Amino acid sequence: MQSITLNNGVEMPQLGLGVFQMNDEQVLETVPKALDAGYRLIDTASRYYNEEAVGRAIAESGVPREELFVTTKLWFKDHGYQQTKDALRVSLDELGLDRLDLWLIHQPFGDYYGAWRAMEDLLDEGLVRAIGVSNFYPDRYADLVAHNRIVPAVDQRETHVFNQQKDMLDLARRHGTVLQAWAPLVQGDPEAHGDPALAEIAAAHGRTVAQVMLRWLIQRDIAVVAKSTHEDRLRENLDVFDFSLSGDEMERIADLDRQQPIAGFTHRDPRMLEMLRGLE
Repeated sequence: MQSITLNNGVEMPQLGLGVFQMNDEQVLETVPKALDAGYRLIDTASRYYNEEAVGRAIAESGVPREELFVTTKLWFKDHGYQQTKDALRVSLDELGLDRLDLWLIHQPFGDYYGAWRAMEDLLDEGLVRAIGVSNFYPDRYADLVAHNRIVPAVDQRETHVFNQQKDMLDLARRHGTVLQAWAPLVQGDPEAHGDPALAEIAAAHGRTVAQVMLRWLIQRDIAVVAKSTHEDRLRENLDVFDFSLSGDEMERIADLDRQQPIAGFTHRDPRMLEMLRGLE
């Protein structure tokens, strides 16, 4: 598995398994298959309500802890200095771990400054190996960098061929933050997977369109969290490190950018804010 070096020297697998919207049964079925296929990064979140199942699957896998990279995320209702410290203990207990490899602020709402400063201290204490953010737009990210001690190791954003995050990638690189893609396969969108340019590139390499999408991200030095519950697709998604796209092919895929999120609206939209409040 190819790795990527974070800004504090921690090595993170460049491609991992995401368990968003997996129930406990699916987690307990999928995580062992993924680990057997060669995955070593597992990405969850407190708001996914499956941390305990992830921890159980890891414990039962027999894979040594030092080979695994476990990420979880802090939900915004737990923002604030002391609340964040308390939330880490809950996540560690659920996962059955004594430390996290990566902890992310899930959304830039509420007292995420207090949360970040608690995370900085917890990093110093060795309870987490790296800290970062998720769904931070360039302005929120730049503000956090400018006014805090530690630069995020990761910003996890919706990143795929239709929403390429070029500005965010450039900004993150300037500050040493790794951009990590969620929804890298456009959540199976038929238009993306049926795109003629992607299909032609895939055929030229004897690969699937999904593999081309993942390879394109990897060649941009973007980390990837891909989700699947199917063993054949888990293995297919991992099989992207032994071929390369040409410069011309990379440019053709770059031309597909629409700056278009899957949901059709951004995290700044009042509808998103209303939805998030409803989840509290």
